[in-house]
Amino acid sequence: MAIFKDTKHLYETLGGFWKELYAQDEFSSTLKKADIQIKFEISEPSATIWVGPDGIEFGDQRLKADITMALSGDTAHAFWKKDLSLPVALAKRKIKSKGNISKVMKLLPVVKPAYDLYPSYMAKHGL
Repeated sequence: MAIFKDTKHLYETLGGFWKELYAQDEFSSTLKKADIQIKFEISEPSATIWVGPDGIEFGDQRLKADITMALSGDTAHAFWKKDLSLPVALAKRKIKSKGNISKVMKLLPVVKPAYDLYPSYMAKHGL
C-alpha cells in the first residue's frame, strides 16, 4: 500500500514538508544562490512538486525545469527516511533524472538536516 493516499494527501504532507524546508533561511538562501529549478514528477499518486529559488509550487506551472526527477511517492518517502540515497536511487533507476544532476548533488549538504526533521514532521501528519 502506498504511503500517500492520494494527490491531495501527498501535497499536504510531502509538499508541506518542502514548504517547511524552504521557510528555513539556510535552505532557501542556498537554493536561491544555486539558481536551480527542480521539477519532481511523482507517481503513485500522481503529483508535481516544483522546488526553486522563488519557493515551492504544486501541479502544472509555467516554469522551466533545470532538472526533472521522476519517482514514486514511496521512493520520495524512502529517500527522506534515509532508507535510500540519491546515488543509489539513480543507479537503480528508482529516480530517473533529466538535466544537470551535479547541481542537485551540490544541494545535498544543505538538505542533510532535513533528514532529522522528516520523521517528526510525518508523525505529526499520522505517517
